[in-house]
Amino acid sequence: MKQVKHWQDPVNAVAGAWLIVSPWVLGFQGISPAMWTMVATGIVLGAVALGATFVPKQWEEWTEVVLAVWLAASPWLVGFAAMETAMVNAVLVAALILVLALWVLVTDKDYLGSSLNRPAH
Repeated sequence: MKQVKHWQDPVNAVAGAWLIVSPWVLGFQGISPAMWTMVATGIVLGAVALGATFVPKQWEEWTEVVLAVWLAASPWLVGFAAMETAMVNAVLVAALILVLALWVLVTDKDYLGSSLNRPAH
């Protein structure tokens, strides 16, 4: 079995699974915008993080960064900021995703090299 290149990617996959089940665990499944935001973001995050686990590519980490920004802003953009449990869940999980994805981007020499060695045009 191939060794995982970044331990952060399986953790982000678990975060994706958490997002999918969190509306039921935390009791906001009746708030449709929050529930669907968590489920949809969790599915996409899980797929991207699993892809990054098995076939690591820099774009997957950047996709996780975008998903984290979306998730953090979603309570206000989608309209569930007044539901404190859902809002806090979105912001905290977004922070975790963002930290882990940026960690990989700034520490992987293969990813750093591809962005630092580009010729200026």
